[in-house]
Amino acid sequence: MRQLDQFRRRAARYLEIEPTNVAPARGLFSLSFDDFPENAWSVAGPILADHGVLATYYVCGGLERGTNLDLPQFTTEQLQALHAAGHEVGCHTFGHDSVLRLDGPALADSLDRNARWVAERLDGYRMQTFAYPFGDASLGAKRALRRRFDLARGVREGLNVGREDRMLIKSFGMESRRLPGYHLEAMMAEAADKAGWLTAYAHDVSDHPTPYGCTPADLDHVLTLAKQSGLTILPVGQAWGASVGGARTLKAA
Repeated sequence: MRQLDQFRRRAARYLEIEPTNVAPARGLFSLSFDDFPENAWSVAGPILADHGVLATYYVCGGLERGTNLDLPQFTTEQLQALHAAGHEVGCHTFGHDSVLRLDGPALADSLDRNARWVAERLDGYRMQTFAYPFGDASLGAKRALRRRFDLARGVREGLNVGREDRMLIKSFGMESRRLPGYHLEAMMAEAADKAGWLTAYAHDVSDHPTPYGCTPADLDHVLTLAKQSGLTILPVGQAWGASVGGARTLKAA
């Protein structure tokens, strides 16, 4: 099963590509929170507000008031508060299931359930961007998602600039254990110099994060570097519009 999953992920990276020209007028940075734990709002929210920036929260309706990675997950009240504050809400499937474990009808049902769940709580709000749970992508999922969303965000590192796959946008993980291995200043500078779009994803935010989370100081540091590099910080959906708003979808080579 593991080898098959690796093959399917690799196939999704190289096949069913819908190439799009990512060309913002200036360098952009987007931050997103996946799942999301309570502290991604209660702790991260004030940091975002202090910086005067907005992020994207990828929501699984089935996790509301539940537990994931031994952490309490978001509440409806938190979801409504961050939406009211101007943050983007994106789709992460209803039950936080890998698309590798969902056939076509099951994926469609999960997406429909999540869409209804969010719309009922946010006055008809329609999610326009998607993030793959666990970073898993498949050819079938890419085909299904392109009919529903403007883009799908993955977890492969790199700068989005020029020819990119609309259904597998690059992003780097903001885990405290991984951040020391990045040359963040160089990554931000490249995005500014090449007028590209750099995205990052996070999970929990606390002084003692899980292996998938970061500290408040880490979050503050990344946002400070992005601003110092001259990057405009936007939620994923707004950054997508700024990146391809007048650009054309390219024909596959």
